[in-house]
Amino acid sequence: MKKYLLGLGLLCALAFPAVSADNFAKDRLVAWCIVPFDAKKRGPAQRAQMLKRLGLKRVAYDWRAQHVKEFEEEILQYKKHGLEFFAFWSAHEEAFRLFEKYKLHPQIWRTLSSPKNDTQEARVEAAAKAMLPLVERTKKLGCKLGLYNHGGWGGEPANLVAVCEYLREYHAAKHVGIVYNLHHGHGHIVDWEKSLRQMKPYLFCLNLNGMNDGAKPKILSVGKGQHEAAMIATIRKANYTGPIGILDHRNDTDTEVALKENLEGLKKILK
Repeated sequence: MKKYLLGLGLLCALAFPAVSADNFAKDRLVAWCIVPFDAKKRGPAQRAQMLKRLGLKRVAYDWRAQHVKEFEEEILQYKKHGLEFFAFWSAHEEAFRLFEKYKLHPQIWRTLSSPKNDTQEARVEAAAKAMLPLVERTKKLGCKLGLYNHGGWGGEPANLVAVCEYLREYHAAKHVGIVYNLHHGHGHIVDWEKSLRQMKPYLFCLNLNGMNDGAKPKILSVGKGQHEAAMIATIRKANYTGPIGILDHRNDTDTEVALKENLEGLKKILK
């Protein structure tokens, strides 16, 4: 009986992945869209304390003009509370100055444009050239540059991949990759396995969301939608081991509540 049970356990281990792959562990997850969307309007210290309470240790920092004066304090609070400044939204010279001052190298996330050129080749070239100043700036900073899907032509997985390949081939931009957001990818629920397979070699981060048909609603906690459980199973089956993000992105919700809902939903799915 003992040998039988051991054999059965081995077969189960081979047939199914671990309950929670390392990149899905709470202290590896990336908190995203938690600054301008927080209903409680926390400052840097309160935000860092909140993340520490939740057991989250990585932050992708999004901001608005009123937050520029807080950039340095945000960095200092993350250092104080043992948080990783994982990514920064868009571009700002004050932030870049501070990254150099504190020897930080976060990923820089920027939406890929949707050119209106006549041919696919021309659109790929135009989108790549529009990104070149930031490609060079991030290379100088020692930061990865993540092309971010936000709808339109520039949000299509195949086009994100094409621009990455163009920049890597013609501009030696090996530091350029893709940041893919499920909340901007409802059109790829049906072909998620194919889209993920295309993007996987270039993925720098994959941000989760609850997924219903027709994006109703667009922002939904993980575990409350129709499709994200199957999409997460596909992510694990594909052996994607890179960073995973969870988000708030709801103006009327306390960010702590939103992140907690995502953590709880993700935990149920992984079981």
